[in-house]
Amino acid sequence: MTPHIEAKKEEIKETVIMPGDPLRAKFITENYLENYKLINSVRGMLGYTGTYKGKEVTVMASGMGMPSIGIYSYELYSEYDVKNIIRIGTCGSYLEDVKIYDIILTDSCYSESSYAKTQNGSEDNILYPSTYLNNKLLESAKNLNFDIKIGCVHSTDVFSKYKENDNFKELIQKYNCIVTEMESFALFHNARVLNKNASCILTVSDNLVTYEETNSIEREKNLLKMIEIALNAI
Repeated sequence: MTPHIEAKKEEIKETVIMPGDPLRAKFITENYLENYKLINSVRGMLGYTGTYKGKEVTVMASGMGMPSIGIYSYELYSEYDVKNIIRIGTCGSYLEDVKIYDIILTDSCYSESSYAKTQNGSEDNILYPSTYLNNKLLESAKNLNFDIKIGCVHSTDVFSKYKENDNFKELIQKYNCIVTEMESFALFHNARVLNKNASCILTVSDNLVTYEETNSIEREKNLLKMIEIALNAI
């Protein structure tokens, strides 16, 4: 047990699928897993372990933002011997042709966050996912015949709609960022520090160029492809 996770060590498996929303973790578990068990409910951060097509897997929420996923991913890697974390979530598009409900696989992540510097003094602002996990996700998408886009993600501490000066056009030109979200940089940093695997697959929920948006009901129905790619990758 840790200050934030009540599960016994053997109850969390080597691969964790990690949505941000605790209710999404519950939805995935109830609709895709068999023989599942609730293994964490501390602070409402729901986690479950069960089987998917005979393979044991843990599905656990991370909460929103880098400090939150930073805590949970660090503890899963360091205290529970988790080897692989696949973040699944939503993102905002920086490009007109990266459309609502497109699926994005992160091949790099830029952030202006101080998370890495605060954690261990790292000055790096571009981090990378596990090639091993990314290849598994690409293979899964191909087997399912689901289209997937690959690109750099801008991982930010401030929700895009709440920024007074949003410089996303500069981020496109300088770092080739195509979408934005709020967690992957901390996850990738922890994976690097602890010599583990991490990957991030996202579904576009709004577009900052066209101003298209989705609502919570639409998102729930249109995240299924991303969820199935992640589960079949294990």
